[in-house]
Amino acid sequence: MNSDIQYEISQFLYYEAYLLDHRKYREWLELLDDDIQYTMPLRVTVDNKMGSNLNTEMTYFADSKKDIEIKVERLYTKSAWVENPPTRQRHFISNVVVEPCFSSNDYKVRSYFLFKRSRSSEAKTEELFGEREDIIRKVNGKWKIAKRTVYPDQSVLSVMNVSMFL
Repeated sequence: MNSDIQYEISQFLYYEAYLLDHRKYREWLELLDDDIQYTMPLRVTVDNKMGSNLNTEMTYFADSKKDIEIKVERLYTKSAWVENPPTRQRHFISNVVVEPCFSSNDYKVRSYFLFKRSRSSEAKTEELFGEREDIIRKVNGKWKIAKRTVYPDQSVLSVMNVSMFL
């Protein structure tokens, strides 16, 4: 992989994490392509080691850009009680691997994530971790996320809700 492309895409993902951590959700929306598919399938525990332990027929979410826009706008209202008071959150992104795709403007990007958040004055923190598979493309000279699939490592999520963006 071209080291310049690898660097640009890595920096793009770090910038995305910054926007999310600082609750700049409307700005974050600008990073999403209009035809984005944003999904998180369920991880299941299987008895044997053969086959996938992901259930792609059931998801925590399977959102289009319009779905995401509705969720974002709701966060700016008083009815978003899940974020009142606002949580403190951090997105840690690592192990970014970039591969060329079928289109010269598209790249398949795998990365690991660790998401941590705390609420109010509670001592307990919540976390999610796993891997993401993205299709990131260059549109009019800007990077956009065209597809994101989030694969949590936990089969039982230890968070109170899934109101965050990963």
